[in-house]
Amino acid sequence: MIDTKKMGRPRKFDYEEALLNAMSVFWAKGYDGASLRDLTKAMGITGPSMYAAFGDKRELFLKTIDQYSDVNGCKPVVDFEAEEDIEKAVRGFLEEVINYATDSGYGAKGCFLASSVSTNIGQVEGVDERVRKAIDDTDQRLAQRFDREKEKGTLPADFPSLERAALLYDIRQGYMFRGRAGWDADQLKQDLDHRVEMILSH
Repeated sequence: MIDTKKMGRPRKFDYEEALLNAMSVFWAKGYDGASLRDLTKAMGITGPSMYAAFGDKRELFLKTIDQYSDVNGCKPVVDFEAEEDIEKAVRGFLEEVINYATDSGYGAKGCFLASSVSTNIGQVEGVDERVRKAIDDTDQRLAQRFDREKEKGTLPADFPSLERAALLYDIRQGYMFRGRAGWDADQLKQDLDHRVEMILSH
């Protein structure tokens, strides 16, 4: 017979939704500015429930970084990998980034990593390696897409895949920064043709 008193109570909240709500608080207020009360209120859970499901504030912060890097930050990359036409892939990547930079859907603009997380490098244990991994992983995935074009002959054999991948990522961060500063999507898309050409030039 199972002793139900010893069984953990089932969660009465959506784990991912609670994590995204916590991310919104960290994004808006920063790590130091986000109080436990702010976090639990946004997540719709009690303090004990937060500790049980996510750990302490630092662990929760690290989980929001992982969530953003694995899910939210990856859609432009996934679309870039899926599009067969490389010019359309680059353009689609930048357009998706611009749309996200100007309306993330979480009440904050820009990039969570650049706007909030990066300010805690060297201050909160575990942040440094997560930010570096997020950047390195993205660079590698973008570079692999360029390498596919080199194999097809669409891009020359000496096309600098990793360097252009890094440039594409850096342009992404520039868009994110401008979006946070108030640029709208139409403004950011004005020089899109030039940037696509710059990425693919050889």
